[in-house]
Amino acid sequence: MAVRTKRTVGAFAAAEAALRAHAMAKPEATEHFPWGERAIKVKGKVFLFMFADATRMSLSTKLPSSNGVALLLPFAEPTGYGLGKAGWVSARFDPADEPPIEMLCAWIDESYQAVAPAKLAAAARGMTVPSAAQPAATPLVKRATKRGAAKRRTAPLTKRTAAKHGTAKRAAAKHGTAKAPRRRG
Repeated sequence: MAVRTKRTVGAFAAAEAALRAHAMAKPEATEHFPWGERAIKVKGKVFLFMFADATRMSLSTKLPSSNGVALLLPFAEPTGYGLGKAGWVSARFDPADEPPIEMLCAWIDESYQAVAPAKLAAAARGMTVPSAAQPAATPLVKRATKRGAAKRRTAPLTKRTAAKHGTAKRAAAKHGTAKAPRRRG
């Protein structure tokens, strides 16, 4: 059993508190405790697993961009249970180690960006997202004016349009190309 000093216990507690505070500051972050570990989620998806006690501290984050570089560090390894294949990296620290808080905060940021919905990820980056009330910069549909209203063209009836609209009869009626029904005889 490793011998710990009071300074190491305080270092783990301070590191855990700093990382937790950084993760919980993200938009809509929630904290859960499955399996005795701290899991911090956004919209029900985990972006940080963290555990700390008197003998060790560990965390796991999803790093889709920097997992190759992160895995070169001596304290990092692919996360177990098959998560490593999806870019998850785990970092483990013993009492003698000092966790690199700034780098781990950057890992939390990248993990949040990978997991969060686009609007929340943009909000976390400090960007403003256009709301539905704001008009788009360029209109997607050209609106017709009273004088120059465009006439609607009817597409020719094809097998594809007939299949798309159900039966050929309905498709023909929709496209204005209905013919008199055939007589059997």
